[in-house]
Formats: sequence, C-alpha cells, structure tokens
Amino acid sequence: MIDATTLLTIVLMAGVTYLTRIGGYVVLRNRTLSARATAVMEAAPGCVLISVIAPAFVSRNPADLLALAVTFIAATRFSMLPTVLIGVASAGLLRHLIG
Repeated sequence: MIDATTLLTIVLMAGVTYLTRIGGYVVLRNRTLSARATAVMEAAPGCVLISVIAPAFVSRNPADLLALAVTFIAATRFSMLPTVLIGVASAGLLRHLIG
C-alpha cells in the first residue's frame, strides 16, 4: 500500500499543477490583452521548453547531444507538440542505444 505522506505529496502536487494551469484563465477572464501581452503569453511555453532542454547543451553525453540536435531540427519543421514528442522519443531511444 502507498505511504500516506507519498499520497498526500502527489495529491498536493497535482492540485498546485492544476491551479497554475487555470490561474491565468481565472485572473484574465474578463480582460482584453494588448498585442504585446498576447505575444508574451504566446512565447511563454517556448521559454519553459528551453529551460527544460537547456542543460542538454552542456552535457557530455553523446545521446543527449544527438537528441538535442534532433529536437532542434524538429523545432524548425513542426509545431510545439510534435517537437516535444520527437524530442522525448529521440532522447529515450538514443539513451537506450548509446547509453
């Protein structure tokens, strides 16, 4: 059986994640954003993705560097979701094959 502390941690983490996902909608539901604010909001997911993959730039693991190159090429051709899927799949496959 799962430990009560672990279960509570998972539930709280899920709650915080959900609140951050809907927080912007709740705060901005009755407002019209300027063109500049809209551009910032649309660029935010890309910034988050970069912060997640940036450590791979300094990796010495060949699998990570190749996965980074594959992800970069995918980003020039596809939208966000396919790029993320290709990046995750290539990292997993290359880490399995190369180590």
